[in-house]
Amino acid sequence: MSKKDEKSKNHAQVIGIDIGGTGIKGGIVNLKDGELVGERFRIPTPQPATPEAVAEVVAQIVEELSSRKGAPAKDTPVGVTFPGIIQHGVCWSAANVDKSWIGTDIDALFTEHLGRPVEVVNDADAAGIAEARYGAGKGVDGTVLVITLGTGIGSAFIFNGRLVPNAELGHLEIDGHDAESKASAVARERDGLSWEEYSVLLQRYFSHVEFLFSPELFIVGGGISKRADEYLPHMKLRTKIVPAELKNEAGIVGAALQIALQHKLTK
Repeated sequence: MSKKDEKSKNHAQVIGIDIGGTGIKGGIVNLKDGELVGERFRIPTPQPATPEAVAEVVAQIVEELSSRKGAPAKDTPVGVTFPGIIQHGVCWSAANVDKSWIGTDIDALFTEHLGRPVEVVNDADAAGIAEARYGAGKGVDGTVLVITLGTGIGSAFIFNGRLVPNAELGHLEIDGHDAESKASAVARERDGLSWEEYSVLLQRYFSHVEFLFSPELFIVGGGISKRADEYLPHMKLRTKIVPAELKNEAGIVGAALQIALQHKLTK
């Protein structure tokens, strides 16, 4: 490969889309540094959030991003996140989304609507690979676990910088309960817990995960990662634990990075 081609790979730009329960947002990602090129674009998630309705919104977002000056070529693959287990492009869980997604070939559905290659990755997995490449996990060898605290508990298992997909650590049973039913950010709000009270539940959860996997690093993502100073100081673990660095852009960046790696658009 020529030096020009190598430089082109490092500076490749790809569209990433992040599907959430309240909003679907996208952006153009510069894969050299994981930064968004221009503003991200967001449309509220349609209700009900059926596969066809969501596919139409994703197509609208990609059309808007593709119309911008310097956007990727119209046939460039698009990466998309989804909050469920994704295996070979098919959704196999719907803990916090419409049950009609179960069994849906999302890759095929979105590819048809967009008229270009689309690949879907679990939303927590996307955040994980983004943090490993550009954020708090950059340069860390061994096992890095990215835990996202939101409506549920998402998780990404990274080993030596590579994703081990679909690690559903939010659904571990702890003290007779599904972990996310007690320790998610929504559970804290539902139960009216102070940050210090919430840290006790997080301590129980992270201690259990630490015992199972002995990671080198925990990265805490999700909306409350920006409030990490409210609960992390109360927790005592062997493993270093830090807030995520990419915040709300992690899903967009991770979606773009994952499809770029699959299609060899970046090194």
